[in-house]
Amino acid sequence: MISTFRYLAKTTGMALIVVGLAMLPAIAVSVIYDEFAIATGFIKVCPFSLAAGLLLYKGIRHGFDRIRISDGLLMVIWGWAAAVGALPFLFTDFTASYIDAFFEACSGFTTTNATTALSVEAMPYGLVFWRAIMSWAGGIGILLIAIAFFPTLGLSGQSIISTETEGPVVERPTPRTKRLAMTLSGIYLGLTLCEVLLLCLGGMSVFDSVIHSFGSVSSGGFSNYDNSIAHFDSAYIKAVMSIFMFLCGVNFNLYYHSIRRGLRSITGDSEFRLYLILIFLPAAIIFAELFFRGYYHDITPAVADSMFQTVSMLTTTGFTISDYEFWPQLCQVVILTLMVIGACSSSVGGGTKVIRFVIASRLMSHGIAMRLHPQYYEAIKVNKNSVSPDIVSGVANYIFLFIIVIFTGTIAVSFDTDDMTTAFTSVVSCVCNVGPAFGEAGFSGCYAGFSGYAKILLSVLMIAGRLELYTFFILFSPQYWTQKY
Repeated sequence: MISTFRYLAKTTGMALIVVGLAMLPAIAVSVIYDEFAIATGFIKVCPFSLAAGLLLYKGIRHGFDRIRISDGLLMVIWGWAAAVGALPFLFTDFTASYIDAFFEACSGFTTTNATTALSVEAMPYGLVFWRAIMSWAGGIGILLIAIAFFPTLGLSGQSIISTETEGPVVERPTPRTKRLAMTLSGIYLGLTLCEVLLLCLGGMSVFDSVIHSFGSVSSGGFSNYDNSIAHFDSAYIKAVMSIFMFLCGVNFNLYYHSIRRGLRSITGDSEFRLYLILIFLPAAIIFAELFFRGYYHDITPAVADSMFQTVSMLTTTGFTISDYEFWPQLCQVVILTLMVIGACSSSVGGGTKVIRFVIASRLMSHGIAMRLHPQYYEAIKVNKNSVSPDIVSGVANYIFLFIIVIFTGTIAVSFDTDDMTTAFTSVVSCVCNVGPAFGEAGFSGCYAGFSGYAKILLSVLMIAGRLELYTFFILFSPQYWTQKY
């Protein structure tokens, strides 16, 4: 138990250091745009975060050589608990309460495009940049970015990869986690820089390009305009952002493998093939509904908007191109379904993950075959590899837990609103880390109308969803604190 808390203190210190360092560019942006009051708010928090982080990181002796896997789970949630990131919103008087500030920070670090701001265009440049950089850091995980520090913690880092990467991982790219983390971080940074350049070439300002690139690559979906990407009315910008959202919804491990084995590592992957189907089939359905029902009179913008909104919702990025609540009912159902499914495993996106639907579909086919032929048995396979019964059981259990969380969350939020559509879709959106929902929290709304109770609950759901539910709920098990794993 003592070594566990030493471990928590040291990793918390590391997280606070990263948060403090991330505030430095936000201070610079505030100064550049003559927002000295905003810069002062950051300056009040930054030294505290760095000092507290250094005190915990340097002041705690190791006292252990190895750590339990379940402690890795706790370390991840403790990293998200670095909601010291909420303080700049409070100290700059942008939010009226710490609850609102905490909601914004949770939304940022969990890459959920949800906000309590009635108008993001009224948000100061420094806070806009801070909101975006939180999403960018949260995209790959603060602790994953800082994985180079793990050797000094006495950790291999493998347990963190197992926890932070989303969904069941069928094969590990390499046992050398530090090299893996550096490679994935390099890919992540490279994608960000490429998108910034391409958006600048499309006519965006440098500041807007950075904000929207951070939002695309991280699946954070944060825009500094109230009408999101519709503000630009540019087919080129929609195309560029669609491509990068798509790329960052792919399993990042496939990029690592493709470097060594070629593109066949990506195109031959079962999850990637279903991911493609989930992009093009819903986009075709939305296009047909919008075009043939007369919402668009030109094919080109209809195709561009259908594809953009499909990619944005499937990858749980949350950028919007128009008020989808005025679209046909079928389009809205498709959008909600995409939000639930989410991106690929080991990507920056949220949701239940495509790989789980790959395994679940094969489990159903296997069940039907066994009904027809009781003596029939064939192992469930993904990419020609047999999936262990433990993983199959884990997928089924996760889907059941997801349904329970959505159901109970909706009931809890319903005490705060009479609109069941708002309650249900807000819970789905927060658990799946999407952001925009329907009703009061839709395209033209925000989460400001919710009470403090509902905002805290939705903040917890954002964290739980980002941590794959089990990672979060295991912390409330008494056995976790008393049993040796």
